[in-house]
Amino acid sequence: MTSPFPVSSSAPGEGRIVVQLLPHGISALSAITFQYPLKLISPSPAAGQKSILVFLLTYGGGLVGGDQVHLTIDVKPEAKLSIVTQGHTKIFKSPSRDVITRQRLHVTLQDNAALCLLPDPVQPFKGSVYEQSQKFTLADTASLCLLDWVSAGRRARGEDWDLLAWRGRNEVWAAAESGGKPRLLLRDNVILEGDAADSKEKALRNKMQPTGIFGTLVLKGPLVEGLAAFILAEFAALPRIGARDFRSQDKMDKDNGLMLSPEENWRQARLKQEEADSVLWSAARVRGCTVVKFGARTVEGGRLWIGNLLKQDGSISRLFGDDSTMCVR
Repeated sequence: MTSPFPVSSSAPGEGRIVVQLLPHGISALSAITFQYPLKLISPSPAAGQKSILVFLLTYGGGLVGGDQVHLTIDVKPEAKLSIVTQGHTKIFKSPSRDVITRQRLHVTLQDNAALCLLPDPVQPFKGSVYEQSQKFTLADTASLCLLDWVSAGRRARGEDWDLLAWRGRNEVWAAAESGGKPRLLLRDNVILEGDAADSKEKALRNKMQPTGIFGTLVLKGPLVEGLAAFILAEFAALPRIGARDFRSQDKMDKDNGLMLSPEENWRQARLKQEEADSVLWSAARVRGCTVVKFGARTVEGGRLWIGNLLKQDGSISRLFGDDSTMCVR
């Protein structure tokens, strides 16, 4: 019997989001489609919202071995989009290293458009094989805030970097101008090769210790330039051999009879948290992009650290709304 319904134009795992600016200045979805195992949910637009919010989900909270997801996003001029998740993106065990779970994201940001992508970490289970590719093409005046992070697995079940393979690639491209070609600004690759299921060496675990979460924050564009400058300034202020007095800050203040400013108090509290949670991080400028690499002993330690930076600066919540940072609070 011939089906009365039209043939679907998309394949399993494919999704599409198009965001445009409405006449009264509010960003809204002009198109949103998805197929299993991908799921997209967006609350109804509200008056005064800073950006349109979309939840990026998967049925069952994760991707089964061999799942393929491909999401395309187009943010029109002046529009803003925030993407969050409702928990860790779980990567379930693959039957073999040849069965690869893949997730691809292609994003286009047009003139003065902005995207804030602050999801929960990817959580690869023991024996999982995962590849992730994210490509962002930006107009010269567009802005991007991207967080990409991966955890050691389910610590409650004793997992500690027991994945078989994890590969992640983030690319930032400058959009083509006047008939030219797009220009590559940044290509960031993370490759984690695990051990065979019957191996007792646990080489990856030994390399990653004591890190339980590893992440990358990428900032590009005029709207996030203030946040980028703030983070670079904080990195420049970190204690370094030959550049700082390594007595405790409390003792220095007592010796000098100084009262710390709120910003200095916050910095001292952050440094103590970094030490307690074994946070290591670096920041650098690469062809107009600011790239922050960080690791922490626990997921919550990493979440607290990155959320603390974003909260102290305040620009992401101000530009995209408080909901945009729900995954790092």
